[in-house]
Amino acid sequence: MTLASTPLVEPAQFRAALSRFASGVTVITSRDALGQDYGMTVSAFSSLSLTPPLVLVCIDRRATWHGAIGDSSHFVVHVLSEAQQELSQRFASEREGRFVGLNVTRTEQGVLRLPDALATLECRITARHVEGDHTIVVGAVEHAETTEGEPLVYHRGRYAQLAR
Repeated sequence: MTLASTPLVEPAQFRAALSRFASGVTVITSRDALGQDYGMTVSAFSSLSLTPPLVLVCIDRRATWHGAIGDSSHFVVHVLSEAQQELSQRFASEREGRFVGLNVTRTEQGVLRLPDALATLECRITARHVEGDHTIVVGAVEHAETTEGEPLVYHRGRYAQLAR
């Protein structure tokens, strides 16, 4: 019997359970082989290894951005501050022009960097793994920068703040 045919927890119950896990909010940017810029809000982000420094992001295979990550060699993770809720919402939508009006810069590899993130991690893609309805993308962190501030947190389907 394969895992796919084994009856598992119902999707609604699984989603409800996972919503109890508070997570930070990131925006991931990348560039496809044709030079098109992409960005999306991602909460399925995690550190993977300190030595070597590796992170992973999980991208829904139905996401418009999914094809771009398949063509990319690099991506940038932007850990958002609590003041960047609008930026999170902008990149969570399917609207055009997500980068319009932002004071962006580019990495040496040409990937867009967003301003004012708590942390910015420039990553080289080292592996892709298809699991379930997502692709797990592993990145070797080649450059990291941090600033001070409080993180944007997502919990139970809405933005939250850390207790002070």
